[in-house]
Amino acid sequence: MTGVFSLLPDGRPGLLTPLLSGAWLSGGSEDGSRYLAAGGYAPLTSPDRLLDRIAAVGLRGRGGAGFPAAVKIQAVRDAPGPAVVVANGEEGEPGSVKDRWLLRHRPHLVLDGIRLVAAMTGAERGCVYLSDAPAEQAVRRALAECPPTLRIDVVRTEHTYVAGEETAVVRRIDGGPALPTAKPPRPFESGVGGAPTLVANVETLARIALIYSRPEAADAVAGAHLVTLSGGSGTSALAEVPAGTHLKVLADLCRHGTARAVLLGGLFGGLHGTGWTDLPLDHDRLRAAGGALGCGALHFLHPEDCPVAVANEATAYLAAQSARQCGVCVSGTGAMARTLTAVARGESGDDAADKLHRWSRQLPGRGACGLLDAAARVVATLLAHFPERVDAHRRSACPACEGATPEDGRRFTVPVP
Repeated sequence: MTGVFSLLPDGRPGLLTPLLSGAWLSGGSEDGSRYLAAGGYAPLTSPDRLLDRIAAVGLRGRGGAGFPAAVKIQAVRDAPGPAVVVANGEEGEPGSVKDRWLLRHRPHLVLDGIRLVAAMTGAERGCVYLSDAPAEQAVRRALAECPPTLRIDVVRTEHTYVAGEETAVVRRIDGGPALPTAKPPRPFESGVGGAPTLVANVETLARIALIYSRPEAADAVAGAHLVTLSGGSGTSALAEVPAGTHLKVLADLCRHGTARAVLLGGLFGGLHGTGWTDLPLDHDRLRAAGGALGCGALHFLHPEDCPVAVANEATAYLAAQSARQCGVCVSGTGAMARTLTAVARGESGDDAADKLHRWSRQLPGRGACGLLDAAARVVATLLAHFPERVDAHRRSACPACEGATPEDGRRFTVPVP
């Protein structure tokens, strides 16, 4: 990892601002006394007013789906009985580092977000859910520095692609395996210990804390995003950028200006070729273009990168990471991965593209979590944006596709800065 950047205008508060201004103790984690001195953990006099503010600025969850945060909070608030708030810091996407970075470097901001959401929902218990050892150490140190007024547990899990899915989070906190469960019920209806539970991404909680402490900048805070940028020929970075920033600006930031395509949203947003440079960082406009912002991870493909190889590695990784609980997911991801591997090796039959088209249309929405949907979108966008490359692979093997070990996800993995 080579950098942490902010493209926010000077003076605008952001999640990366303390690091970039040097406001840290040795070790790189925010200090509790400094956080308190800067207005952190301030009493919440009106939970209703804060919830209205979150709704007014349109804050969306940063875990991947982009669901309105206020709606999710209100659902837990309206449910009967004491609630639970979970800070979900388990990043399943191999190309994302933002959540682990926040827990390692800004744990007080995340814990403050838990406190505020607990006040809005009436929760009596909080939980930080993670798999990263340095993040766990930072959170426990922060809890010792500023003991919370409500019970906050730290729950460690094994790192897998599906461990951060909200029902898998609940299942693991309750002592089971970190595997998704059938829905309904959703966690807001029956979650940890049967209580209504808000499972919120740690960036979402950090932004709620910043919205409360800096109300004059609430719109800007809600609109900014943490993004992880990577690609084979350039450098990697964690950046905070305003909503609507064009992807070409982000590519140029890390010397990916020669990129010919991009894989959006970790493995969830699909591949995009011609015209990707004009796409803005915006949930609705990316969805209209057939993609998704997801967790905000962008992997750039350079001229020497083969999109078939990238799609092959993505689907093989997803197939290997399947929870193996849904027959349609096991068979569907497996079939797409095997067929793409055959395409990449120049060994596929004439009907390979037709099969991939059919599966990418029929499979979304049929699994217990989003893994199957991610694999189907990778396939669908490969066929939509690079049909000629797929067809060329049917006639001969591609040098860029040879020798890959696709199921390990190594191509997409980014170290935490």
